[in-house]
Amino acid sequence: MSTTACPDWDVVKRFLELYWAEAVPTGQLARRLEEVRAELAHYGTYRQTTEEIAYGAKLAWRNNTRCIGRLHWRSLEVRDLRHLVSADEVFEACVAHIRLATNGGKIKPMISVFAPCQVGFVGPRIWNSQLIRYAGFRQSDGSILGDPKNEELTCAIQELGWAPTTEGPFTVLPLVVQMPGECPRVFELPRDAVHEVAIRHPTYDWFIDLKLKWHALPAVSDMGLEIGGVTYPAAPFNGWYMNTEIAARNLSDTYRYNVLPMIARRMGLKMKSDRGLWKDRAIVELNVAILHSFADSGVTMVDHHTAARQFITHIEREEREGRVTQADWSWIVPPLSGSCTPVFHRTYQNQELTPRFFYQPAAWRGDSRGKCGCPFHQ
Repeated sequence: MSTTACPDWDVVKRFLELYWAEAVPTGQLARRLEEVRAELAHYGTYRQTTEEIAYGAKLAWRNNTRCIGRLHWRSLEVRDLRHLVSADEVFEACVAHIRLATNGGKIKPMISVFAPCQVGFVGPRIWNSQLIRYAGFRQSDGSILGDPKNEELTCAIQELGWAPTTEGPFTVLPLVVQMPGECPRVFELPRDAVHEVAIRHPTYDWFIDLKLKWHALPAVSDMGLEIGGVTYPAAPFNGWYMNTEIAARNLSDTYRYNVLPMIARRMGLKMKSDRGLWKDRAIVELNVAILHSFADSGVTMVDHHTAARQFITHIEREEREGRVTQADWSWIVPPLSGSCTPVFHRTYQNQELTPRFFYQPAAWRGDSRGKCGCPFHQ
C-alpha cells in the first residue's frame, strides 16, 4: 500500500469552504482555515473533525455519479472509527456495522470510517469488495462453484490459510483486514450477523427448489474515501439493494451465477433462438422473485422504477439548491426495462467531484505488498 502526499491546499480549502457554507454557516471559517494551514505546515496533514468527516462522507455519496439512490444522501449514518489501531478492533467494528446497518432487515445507510493515510503512513485496508461476499471455488473441470467474481479473492484468502468447512454456491467469505506494516488477518464472520434471503416466487412453487439466496446488506468495503485531500482507504459503506443489482446482474450475468438458463428450463421456454425472448422472460420472473422474497422477509429493497423516480426527485431538489447532479448514464439507467424509467430519457454531465469514493487496486496486488513473511510478501 502506497503512502500519500501532503493534502493539496486548494482541495482542502474548497472542501472547508463548502462544508462551512452548507453545514455550519456561522462565520468561523477563517479561524478553521488558519488552524488547518498551521497543521499542514507542521505535520504535513491535518486532522478533520468528526463533523467534517460526517458531512464529507455524505457529500461523497451525493457526488457518486454511479449511484441512483442519492435522494437519501443526508440520511447516511457516519461512524468515526479513526481511533482503532488493531486488526481485531477493525474486524469487530465491521461486524458491528453489519449488525447495525442490517437493523433486523430495515436497512440503514451507514459508513464506518477508519484511520486515514498520512505522509509516510498508510491506513488499514479491507481486502473484500463488500463486507459480505460469496466465495468462488475453482473446480477440477475449470468451472467455478459459487461467485466467479470472487474466485481470485477466494484463492488469495485460501493462500492465507483459510480452509472452509464446506464449499458451496453461497459460502460466505471471511473478512481480511490488513493494518499498516502487518500481515493480513483472516476473520470468519459470525453466522448470526449475516442476514440472507432465500429466493422464492409468488407463483412458481418450484423456484425454491433452485436454492438461490442473497445477503441482505450491500456494504462496499474496498473503495477509498477522499474528503478535503485526506484519504481513508478503509471506509465500508452501504445503502440498500435495488432488485436489479441482484436479479439482473449478480445472479444473471453469464460471468457470475448465470441462472437464467436454469430458470428458463423450469419455465418450459424454448431456448434455441434469442428471438423467443427466453432470457427476457426468465429475468423478469427472477426480478419478481427477488422483490417478493425481500418483501416477504421484511428486508428493505427498492424496485428500479421507484429508484428511477426518486433519482429524478433528487435532481430536482439539487437544482433548487443551485447544484447540477453529475451522473454516469450507463450506471444510472437500470439494466432491466431501462427505457420504461424516466432516467433513460435524459443526458447527464459526468464529472467527478470531491469529496468522493474511488476505486483502489486490489490490496493483495502490486504496491500493496510489504515484507512481513506471509505468502503474498515473499
